[in-house]
Amino acid sequence: MTEVLFYHLHGQKLEGVLPSLLEKSIERGWKAVVQGASEERVEALDAHLWTYRDDGFLPHGTWREADAAAQPVLLTVNDGNPNAASVRFLIDGAPMPSDAAAYQRIVLMFNGEDDDAVAAARAQWSDAKAKGFNTTYWQSDEQGRWAKKA
Repeated sequence: MTEVLFYHLHGQKLEGVLPSLLEKSIERGWKAVVQGASEERVEALDAHLWTYRDDGFLPHGTWREADAAAQPVLLTVNDGNPNAASVRFLIDGAPMPSDAAAYQRIVLMFNGEDDDAVAAARAQWSDAKAKGFNTTYWQSDEQGRWAKKA
């Protein structure tokens, strides 16, 4: 059954949180898709994932590349799953994919300081619960560690 994890970003930027979650996915042997709401955002994330730390990089590509299907992490604005990912990250209000049940895990990350993003996440929570997905809500504590809240 698909797990849907809601990550409430409060006092954090996506660029600071997403790379470590993607690294953990790769460590588990999962391929990942990150779906953004705009091409500009995906391009900015593409550049960030090459340079976010000095001692390495996160192997990834975008949906535009000829070898998109071979990428361990694929950045996209589309609904598809060309790299056969088992985990899908939804950012910046990207909608739940039509094939949500095909994933092992869907991670919906939302800006807790944006009322519209919070309202959209609440609606997606209700929809995910209604579809029978196992849903959990995560928020960071004072030390920046993720704690399960619901």
